[in-house]
Amino acid sequence: MGEGGEGGEGGEGEREGGEEEEKEKEKEKEKEKEKEKEEKEKEKEKEKEKEKEKRRRRRRRRRRRRRRRRRRRRRREEEKKEKKREEEKKEKKRRRSTG
Repeated sequence: MGEGGEGGEGGEGEREGGEEEEKEKEKEKEKEKEKEKEEKEKEKEKEKEKEKEKRRRRRRRRRRRRRRRRRRRRRREEEKKEKKREEEKKEKKRRRSTG
């Protein structure tokens, strides 16, 4: 009988150990959840950074295009003006020679 009583006590000890194991498992689960949460946050941050970079690149491209267009336009206008001046000079010379 003495052995049976000891066995019963041992059983209680195992139950308490089982509760502690469950608590440990719960802690582990919580840790895992936290890790996953942090990873998701990091991923979100990365995505945000990517989007920001995309926007920056787009803006740069637009600016460059605008600048190029403006430069081309100005160049063409200047060339037209120069051509006009040349034509006017030639016309004046013709008038002088015939007049």
